[in-house]
Amino acid sequence: MKRIFFRNRAIELAGIIHFPNGFDETKTYAALVLATPGSSVKEQVGAIYAMKMAEQGFVTLTFDPSYQGESGGVPRNLEDPSVRVEDIRCAVDYLMTLPFIDELRVGLLGICAGGGYAVKAALTDRRFNAIGTVVANDIGRAFREMQTREDLLKMLEEIGRQRTDEARGAEPRFDPWIPDSIKVAEAVGITDPEVLEAVTFYRESRYRHPNSSNRLLFTSYIHLLGFDAFNLVPELLTQPLQVIVGGRRGNTGQYKNGKALFNSSPAAEKDFFVVEGASHYDLYHKSDYVNQAIERLTLFYSKHLSPSPSYLALLEAQARTQPSCRAS
Repeated sequence: MKRIFFRNRAIELAGIIHFPNGFDETKTYAALVLATPGSSVKEQVGAIYAMKMAEQGFVTLTFDPSYQGESGGVPRNLEDPSVRVEDIRCAVDYLMTLPFIDELRVGLLGICAGGGYAVKAALTDRRFNAIGTVVANDIGRAFREMQTREDLLKMLEEIGRQRTDEARGAEPRFDPWIPDSIKVAEAVGITDPEVLEAVTFYRESRYRHPNSSNRLLFTSYIHLLGFDAFNLVPELLTQPLQVIVGGRRGNTGQYKNGKALFNSSPAAEKDFFVVEGASHYDLYHKSDYVNQAIERLTLFYSKHLSPSPSYLALLEAQARTQPSCRAS
């Protein structure tokens, strides 16, 4: 693998490219851009899927979003969906500069909130020729549905007051994405098994990472609560689509949202795959479940990112017309 940097306008983003075994930079490869969950950095869920898909022969790129992890941008820990989506487009911009990437064979894989961001990017960026999601979620809808309409409107008022305070010199407010430990979760009475699974994965497992702060700039909600990842899917998402969900349904809404995404897509080629017995967070890291997702994704991308016969014929014709170089 190789550490790389690319830009989203004035912001420098930090990423990692994972290469297939036997990588040869004189050849061209199909590539995947990975969009990671909210709060996650490239060394966590993105790395798991990036490494496994590289083992299947794809060049994969995972990166820290703007304002987070090793990437630049201020204010820190901002989660702005429009910027997250543009990060994805800038990642494919970067891939287009690499001679070993076949620009006609680039796919996109989004996980959790990254699934929603990936879909949003693919709606208008046709350089992505195949779209895969794992436990995809629309982060805007998820936050809206966590509370009553009355509480949502109160929160919007609170966000406005916080922005006013900060404009007048107050310190930014940062809230935890999830409790910082199982002990903290239990102390505040959290019993939802999926929340506890998230806390275990991000805060108390070997996947905990120092660049993952578990802090969200509170005023991010002014961007998040108005975001809709899937509203234009029926009109614009025509690329081949692979939706993978966990069979164990919980409060994250991953099964419901994945099914809604699948049903609303007008793509001629689409597939809905259930990993039986898996919860949302099982599909982040548990090998028995992740490997099932990888197998399905490999079949999907191998089919839809393979060179067409006409494309192979064009390459052969170009090779015949180019002068050969031989040592004298």
